[in-house]
Amino acid sequence: MSETCFWIMANEDRYENPDLLAKLALTFGSKKLAKKEEEELEEKKSIKKRIKELKVLDPKIAQNLSIFLGSFRIPYQEIKRMVLEVDEEKLTEPMIQNLVKHLPEQEQLNALVRFKNEYPSLSEPEQFGVVMSGVKRLRPRLNAILFKLQFEEQVNNIRPDIMAVNAACEEIRKSKSFSKLLELVLLMGNYMNSGSRNAQSYGFDLSSLCKLKDTKSSDQKKTLLHFLAEVSEERFPDVLKFVDDWQHVDKASRVSAENLEKNLKQMERQLLQLEKDLETFPPTEDMHDKFVTKLSSFSKQAREQYQKLVIMHNNMSTFYQNLVEFYVIDSKKTSAEELFTDMSNFRSMFMQAVKENVKRREAEEKQRRVKIAKEKAEREKLERQQKKKQRLLEMNTESDETGVMDSLLEALQSGAAFRDRRKRAPRPKDARHSLSPVSQRPVLKSCNHENLKAPLERSRSRQNINFSSTRAPVAKELNYESEPHSSTARSRAAGKREAHIGPSTREKETEPSGCTPKEDNDVEALLARLRAL
Repeated sequence: MSETCFWIMANEDRYENPDLLAKLALTFGSKKLAKKEEEELEEKKSIKKRIKELKVLDPKIAQNLSIFLGSFRIPYQEIKRMVLEVDEEKLTEPMIQNLVKHLPEQEQLNALVRFKNEYPSLSEPEQFGVVMSGVKRLRPRLNAILFKLQFEEQVNNIRPDIMAVNAACEEIRKSKSFSKLLELVLLMGNYMNSGSRNAQSYGFDLSSLCKLKDTKSSDQKKTLLHFLAEVSEERFPDVLKFVDDWQHVDKASRVSAENLEKNLKQMERQLLQLEKDLETFPPTEDMHDKFVTKLSSFSKQAREQYQKLVIMHNNMSTFYQNLVEFYVIDSKKTSAEELFTDMSNFRSMFMQAVKENVKRREAEEKQRRVKIAKEKAEREKLERQQKKKQRLLEMNTESDETGVMDSLLEALQSGAAFRDRRKRAPRPKDARHSLSPVSQRPVLKSCNHENLKAPLERSRSRQNINFSSTRAPVAKELNYESEPHSSTARSRAAGKREAHIGPSTREKETEPSGCTPKEDNDVEALLARLRAL
């Protein structure tokens, strides 16, 4: 440490304060242990002390064995009896497993025999070792008992797996619906690959079936798998039956052929070891020792069960080999587990595609119904609008007809219907002098005839009306105007009078002066007929 470093120059004593130090001690000082904690600590120390006083066993082995004995709490002599008699009712698989795991080595057990007379002073693990040291070949005996307890479970695990694989091989190979499906996929594949190097292929790898979902349609709405499912439903319904044919494919996909073979080999090793132990097992004088008797009968039954499993496994290998040869599958590249996994996945994806097709058709049908309902609603709305418009037009027409009839009745009652409504154009001032009396009469007659002809043609009832009374004033006036005048002053006075009167005065003079009684009767008859209409 150099003379210029911080710690040489530091002076922490200047911050010393009694209150500060007391507060520090109160806050971070260790608390006094309670009485119970002290007792537990003493117990732990005593256990360590006892462990330290072990005579033969390793401290770690003794501790583990002590934990094992404390978990079961069975007297040591009772454990010895159960092992000698192979009492399967009380001996359990976890118990034997832990005992084999924590059991001291045979050399240590033999060394504990020397301390048999010091049994009360020994620790619990060593006391247990002294008791169990009287059992001949304890470890091989425990292994054989454990094998006997596990054998039935091992058989129940191996046999169903072998049967599932055998059944799956037969289902895949003999399914006619699956064969049709493969032919259909091959047809579609060759058609889609026409013009490429993969065109007109004789077959394809079964693992390619799971890749059908990767090929999407041009509109990205469906895949080749959906198309295959749709075509199968519509045209080839027998193809759908392969889903029901494959009852064991899913279970076979969870079977590992490697694990099956490994388990069978392990079973064979354990069985051989048991047979060897039984052959070399020394005779015993203990009447409670029934190991040889019970394990000998078990060994014969286990050998028979094992032989059956071996035959089933060989058949499984044969079935699988026939399957890979039938569909030209490279068994070196594709294991049984991989093949059945692909088939199980394809089965699940095909079923899912069928369900999705059903949902898509239902959605399309729903959209179609909605579209039809919408079009129908729009059509009905348009029809209602047209009917409403038609009703409005009819109402307007009726209103117009009512107005026309009212006007006509009013005109008939007032007599205006028989008047000349056309306005006469004013004549020039010199026209009166240029016309002779002879030329004026035909013109005036024709004008009066045309003016009165139009309203006469509107109704038959007006043909019988006498127009003599209406024409008389006009003729009188015309005769009056047509008289010759010799003096010039008189002609000028007449022209000034006509100019002063104007067209309106002439129209008034040409109007009928009134209706005769006969005309009134005809008008009343016409009004009655119109009201009847």
